[in-house]
Amino acid sequence: MFSIKHITTIFTGAVILFGCINSAQALTAREIMEKVDVRDDGDNLTANVEMILIDKKDNHRVRKMKIFNKDKGKDTWKLQFFISPADVKDTGFLTYDYYEGERDDDQWLYLPDLHKTKRIASSDKSSAFMGSDFSYADMTKRVLDEWTYKLLKESEVNGHKVWLIEALPASKEVEDRYGFTKSVVFVRQDIFMGVRAVHWLKEGKKVKYQEMLGIKQIDGIWVSTESRMKTTKNKVTLHKTVMKWSDIKYNQSIDDSMFTVRRLEKGI
Repeated sequence: MFSIKHITTIFTGAVILFGCINSAQALTAREIMEKVDVRDDGDNLTANVEMILIDKKDNHRVRKMKIFNKDKGKDTWKLQFFISPADVKDTGFLTYDYYEGERDDDQWLYLPDLHKTKRIASSDKSSAFMGSDFSYADMTKRVLDEWTYKLLKESEVNGHKVWLIEALPASKEVEDRYGFTKSVVFVRQDIFMGVRAVHWLKEGKKVKYQEMLGIKQIDGIWVSTESRMKTTKNKVTLHKTVMKWSDIKYNQSIDDSMFTVRRLEKGI
């Protein structure tokens, strides 16, 4: 039989659990996105990435990259080198991803065939990154204050409860940079991680569908090991991109000198 102590303990636990559930339900869209924004995404990262480009005839092109990320305060420096195939080998991409958004993120693309480094202008950031369904703007973290948020409803993705958050660009400048008029982000409630998104494009009446798969913890960090993006028009798929991450390592020793245009042009 249960003692008074047991019943009290169970009752107290139930109250705490009920309070937590109510607290979660009471979060506003902005508060949810703030928790997504501050989620621990690790530091000093190295990884291998396989980019698979799939056209509407299901032809596949595979590109392989080496990735280096380093936090600098709230900002993040990112460097990636293409290592295969031959037509993109030694192409490099460097990003200074600024957290506050008071200045535009800096991005440079090194093209080895031309021996030339191209700075990505803000007006070009909605363009496709290396022929993929991801844009240059997608390669950086969104600035929280550049979007307005509305909680639409709750649902489930792969057995996990999610919130559906509508995100609208707060200015025409942001809309032009991303090329999106609206996004709906699916946020997993237990880990405050975006696991799915739908983006309505400004041009061409196109819609992009994004999905994060292979979600697991590495060194205590929740990470997606596969990201998919497909571009559609009138519900017909035009192109798809799959990014598969492997050999993910955090807390690596990466010198600041790695994240320079000079190092970008030197190659891996």
